[in-house]
Amino acid sequence: MAALPRISETEWEIMRVVWGKNPITAAEIIEELSKADASWHPVTAKTLINRLVKKGALGFDQEGRAYLYRPLVSEGECISAVSSSFLERVFGGSLSGLVAHFVEQRKLSPRQLRDLRKVMDDK
Repeated sequence: MAALPRISETEWEIMRVVWGKNPITAAEIIEELSKADASWHPVTAKTLINRLVKKGALGFDQEGRAYLYRPLVSEGECISAVSSSFLERVFGGSLSGLVAHFVEQRKLSPRQLRDLRKVMDDK
C-alpha cells in the first residue's frame, strides 16, 4: 500500500466533510465548512481541495461544469497513521505512557474509567 498523504489541520476539516458526504461538490464543501465556522473563505477552501487532490487524498469526477469530490483514503486509515505518528513522536511508541498521561491529566468520569477498563480487558 502506498504511504498515506500528510494532511494538515485545516485539510482535516475538509476531509471530514468529504468523508461525511460524498460525492460532494466544492460549493457543498464550502457550505458545510461555513456552517461550522463562518470565517471560511471559498478561495481558501478551493485551494485546500486542490492541494488534497494533488496529495492523492481526494479524487474527483467531472459532471458537466461540476466536480464531484470523493475520498481516496479512508478516515480510519488517516486516524491510524496520525495516531501512530503521534505515539512514536511524543511517547516513544509507549501506549501505556500515552494512556497513563491522559488518565492522569484528564478528569475522567467513573463511566469513562469503566469504559477504558472494558476496552483494556477486552484486549
